[in-house]
Amino acid sequence: MATSKSVKSAGITAASAPQLKNLDIKILDREYKVACRDDEKDSLLIAAAYLDKKMREVREAGKIAGTDRIAVMVALNLAHELLTAKTPGGFDIGEAQRTISSMHSLIDNAIASQEKLF
Repeated sequence: MATSKSVKSAGITAASAPQLKNLDIKILDREYKVACRDDEKDSLLIAAAYLDKKMREVREAGKIAGTDRIAVMVALNLAHELLTAKTPGGFDIGEAQRTISSMHSLIDNAIASQEKLF
């Protein structure tokens, strides 16, 4: 989904900006109006249906009450799935993030020791 803020910060003029349209989606029996480009409509509807399914699963399990709590649990589960996902080629996103974090720490330590020289 694009927002007017992201369009402005990207340096796109109103004439060249993608045209946003309102789309009504329904998640857990609540209706939401979201803005999206035409080329995002199908994927957004699929994402909304997936989110609705996951939220219904949590609600029907009966352990969590309240839409806000259900939404947080589903968001946490989806974030965990994303961070631990492997691509079909075997790329482990979580491992890549841990490696990058480790490299970041090594670089920070190296820079800190160099700054002491000056």
